[in-house]
Amino acid sequence: MLSTRRCMMLAALGLPALARRASAQAWPTRTVHVTVPYSPGGGTDVFARLLGEGLRTTVGQNLVIENRVGGNGVIGSQQISRAEPDGYALAVVTNTHTMNKYAMQSVPFDGIADFTPISLLSSFPMVIAASANAPFKDVRELIAYAKANPGKVSFGSSEASTSYGGNEFARLAGVTFEEIAYRGGAPLMNDIVAGNLPLGWTSILSASSYLKNDRVRILAVTSAERSALAPAIPTVPEAGLAGYQYAGWYGMLGPAGMKPEVAEMIHAANLKAITVPQVRSRFIDLGADLQMLGPRDFHGYLQQEDRRWADAAKAGLIKPLQ
Repeated sequence: MLSTRRCMMLAALGLPALARRASAQAWPTRTVHVTVPYSPGGGTDVFARLLGEGLRTTVGQNLVIENRVGGNGVIGSQQISRAEPDGYALAVVTNTHTMNKYAMQSVPFDGIADFTPISLLSSFPMVIAASANAPFKDVRELIAYAKANPGKVSFGSSEASTSYGGNEFARLAGVTFEEIAYRGGAPLMNDIVAGNLPLGWTSILSASSYLKNDRVRILAVTSAERSALAPAIPTVPEAGLAGYQYAGWYGMLGPAGMKPEVAEMIHAANLKAITVPQVRSRFIDLGADLQMLGPRDFHGYLQQEDRRWADAAKAGLIKPLQ
């Protein structure tokens, strides 16, 4: 039999592990802050706030969504990279997060090593949106007009992801666009509606409220298949440009060093959040696929994305941001 002293020593050695497990099991015990490093009203913001609604219902704690805009998403993401890795400071980002180091001269963090992957939340198509007064009504007319008027078609982008979408389209179509950078999908769409911008690439969530607006033409979706949100809108190959396929994604990250059990608990909470009936129906209405990946699989996905953008940058398909 073990002596009393031996039992006490083993118990003492086990206390830190028990404390860690108790801490993980207690998450969350206070307000959770989720940073969206992009503008209010954009696709990532819409997605994060709807997810937050589901999380508030399932975790029983307050959850605050904070927009921290600037630097193509870098400022808000940097804030999270420097936070305590305790599960109370999180970020919802888009694929721009992994593209920035190839589109910017300097990024003050490593998009993979300085974060803990929690959930790949959803993929989504981009849309090609045009002003109603633009001199083209569909993709074929856009390509024809751009070829007849080289360099005279401007397109708007809001970050590296939408910039790549427009520039890859131009490469495949053999045309030249002038790119205009915006500080978010919402101001980009506002200028298209106002007729100040003829063309833009943005997420389908940013464009969702304009799908039935007669001042906007949605020329195509960029995904391989049509979106359930707007099944009448053709894909880019269907509309006239073969070989073009591109989708974005939303993901949740925490600071590096987060305990694996905490990351898994947050992912489990995300899975529960999208089962809340009123939340799930709105996600479906927005065309989100909701095929989530957990921390380990999301980490592998981020590494795959990094290799993809490294190759794209070498090929000159990612334009440096000013």
